[in-house]
Amino acid sequence: MIRPRIKVLALGGTIATRPDASGAMQMGLGADDLVAAVPALAALAEIEAETVSKVGSHSLGFDQIHVLAARIAELDADGVIVTQGTDTLEEAAFLLDLLVDRDIPVIVTAAMRNPALTSPDGPGNLLAAVRVACDPWIRAHAKALGVMAVMLDEIYAAADVVKVHPTRMNAFVAPQTGPLAALVEDRVVPLSLPVRDAIVLARARLGDASRGKAQPVALLWLGLDEPGFVIEAMSEHRDHLGYRGAVLAAMGGGHVPERMAPLVTRLAALLPTVVSPRAGAGGPMLRQTYGGPSSEIALRKAGLIWGGRLQPLKARVLLETCLRAGLGRAVIAEVFDAFG
Repeated sequence: MIRPRIKVLALGGTIATRPDASGAMQMGLGADDLVAAVPALAALAEIEAETVSKVGSHSLGFDQIHVLAARIAELDADGVIVTQGTDTLEEAAFLLDLLVDRDIPVIVTAAMRNPALTSPDGPGNLLAAVRVACDPWIRAHAKALGVMAVMLDEIYAAADVVKVHPTRMNAFVAPQTGPLAALVEDRVVPLSLPVRDAIVLARARLGDASRGKAQPVALLWLGLDEPGFVIEAMSEHRDHLGYRGAVLAAMGGGHVPERMAPLVTRLAALLPTVVSPRAGAGGPMLRQTYGGPSSEIALRKAGLIWGGRLQPLKARVLLETCLRAGLGRAVIAEVFDAFG
């Protein structure tokens, strides 16, 4: 039987750390090291390993993910595994999903427990990711599945996966949709196919966003008694403090403190400003329920862009990509509207 050709691209992260003389974990392992730690991979696929970087995902940038997406687009392989840190996995995987349009499995995986701990999960997650990439059902539905994240024997859509705990092994979930499939013994058990209409529309509007320049987007989390000084400073500064867009992590179904309504309305007139639900799982917001100057009805009429079901981290990724692609406000609103 011909084994699939799987490319492993390593970026760094906990999965690729090793202890220094003091016992502190440092980046150091490359793709070859990760593959060598899982001898069972050889029975599943022809593995080719490539070290892309050795940095924690907290230090990754949009430009690096764009370069990675271009690398994935040109690979001659039957599947691609990206290993990285968990700090920004949910963002990096979503950005790859916006940029990579291939009919082979593209999977992001990582580790919560470093290699110096008892029962580190990195080798198991890498083995699971390769097993998923080799699975006939996954390969047959690769285009419909899009970029996936594989963690702790569950497979998630990149648009839906979120990190809900800073340290536990079961840190990743998809609260709105659940997993796409699960690994049981050596089998992949399919559970669902994702709704991809919004991603398809976004890709059609984005074109080759990688040709554009980085566009800084502010992420502004709103909480009890927030005075809005940062928003005021962005509005008054002649260059908006360097930002080209903003995402407001708003309260409830899409609300801001009433005293801030004039501030966010002014900001939206100056920069594309997206409202996204601060509730951890994301989820479609209200559009026409509550009245008042700081409610969803008033904010939408004032020109704020509704983020749909995307939680703030992913909304920021999408807005930056739209701005990088040179999209105008109306098209950006159309792209976000598709997310509900």
